[in-house]
Amino acid sequence: MRAHPRIGLTELARLLGVARGTVQARVDKLVARGVIGDFGPTIVPAEMGYPILAFVSLQISQGRLAEAVQALASVPEIIEVYGTSGQADLLCRVVAQSTAHLQEIIARVLASPAVQRTDTTIALSTQVPYRIEPLLHAAAHPDAI
Repeated sequence: MRAHPRIGLTELARLLGVARGTVQARVDKLVARGVIGDFGPTIVPAEMGYPILAFVSLQISQGRLAEAVQALASVPEIIEVYGTSGQADLLCRVVAQSTAHLQEIIARVLASPAVQRTDTTIALSTQVPYRIEPLLHAAAHPDAI
């Protein structure tokens, strides 16, 4: 389905050599288990005018994680936030229109009293794009590794 995101269940069933109902039941089961998270299109921020991709690590004031997360959620250019272990408490994936715009976003983040410090890394290029197929193959064939 990742290789052909517009494929219908009937066509998928034909390719797999199984009944359409079998494919539907399996997809429904994977959705219910949370294995399939969405069916939406992949949006490319660079093509929307946000060519800068940065990863911003945040150190949060003690006991103010929820406040920090709420502040980050209000910034549309922050497209993902993860809780992390190590020196940083949160890792943000941020897109920006320019380096000046990125600086404005970071200033907005630092305006929150919940955020003590940031550390920013700008991505220069994608060396291995998001992929899931190798993991699916490894999980289906654990002895092949």
